[in-house]
Amino acid sequence: MGDLLLVRHGETEWSASGKHTSWTDLPLTQGGEEQAKSLATQLAGRTFALTLTSPLHRAVRTAELAGLSGAATEPDLHEWDYGGYEGITTVDIHRTRPDWRLWTDGVPPGPPGHPGESPDEVAARADRVLARIAPALAEGDVILVAHGHFLRVLTARHLGLGAAEGRLFQLRTGTVSRLSTEHDWPVIAEWNAAGSTETPHRALSASK
Repeated sequence: MGDLLLVRHGETEWSASGKHTSWTDLPLTQGGEEQAKSLATQLAGRTFALTLTSPLHRAVRTAELAGLSGAATEPDLHEWDYGGYEGITTVDIHRTRPDWRLWTDGVPPGPPGHPGESPDEVAARADRVLARIAPALAEGDVILVAHGHFLRVLTARHLGLGAAEGRLFQLRTGTVSRLSTEHDWPVIAEWNAAGSTETPHRALSASK
């Protein structure tokens, strides 16, 4: 069984300011591009049985700058649809809904085509991705380049947890995380590992 590597795209203007960003397809900031480039060193020398990215530009561009070739886009890797909370920070939401939590409450409907998603709906997409990559993981490592909240839900589901438990896994922009196995159990082997040009983030490491 191979390892599952998760890459959160580099910084955008909205990720830097804490605004919820799903379908709004912002480019990487200059700092975000540097974050993505710095990941190439971490990934150098690895081969992947499958490389998938979200179809959004910020993920595709991160994969390119990180030196990942042969990537295919996977629509189910799209970020959580934030509906009516697109472009709004949690601080601003709490001004009118002080008890609101994305992980349990979901979001209100947004404009046409963006009804928002519940935690269970995001979990269903994550489960589809995990089912798609299972044959490739049996052959080797797999890498996914996508978005913060979606990858946190996917991590929870991979570990056998509910979608809401994704709240436990803070995920920074421009980082690589690695899910592995220990005694046939899924485990987090590395988390929030940043490239060499970043101010180092604390990463969790464990032997496989």
